[in-house]
Amino acid sequence: MENNSQIITDLKELINIANDGKEGYLAASEATDSLVLKTLFLNFSAEREVYAAELKAHILRHGGVYENDNGGILGVLHRTWIDIKQALSSKENVAILSAIETGENAALEKYEKAMQDHQIHEDHLYLLKRQRDGILNALKAIETIHIEMEK
Repeated sequence: MENNSQIITDLKELINIANDGKEGYLAASEATDSLVLKTLFLNFSAEREVYAAELKAHILRHGGVYENDNGGILGVLHRTWIDIKQALSSKENVAILSAIETGENAALEKYEKAMQDHQIHEDHLYLLKRQRDGILNALKAIETIHIEMEK
């Protein structure tokens, strides 16, 4: 039973991260005038929404329930940071991309931490790896665009 409780706790944290990413990307899409970035951010936001739904399904399998779709406190801070950086920066898109990189690196750390205990998360380890890889791919895309914009 203790393992089940730990699974539910870990998955809830990852749902918070997914929701934070969803909301952060939505905020970023509203903060940019670039159609290319807006489209990319909206796609990543939708991807995070799918991640949250997949994680909720695993919580249900373990007898838990998750009802917060707004993200955690760190997500609010990241979205606020995007707003602050945008207001202070003459290169708005570069500042937004930097803030997103920070958020995605934090998400990767949470996924890595959850995946360290293979036995507890054995029945959904593939899902966690797939989602982590999706976040990593998003981060790489954001970093590439960021480098190009700074040239």
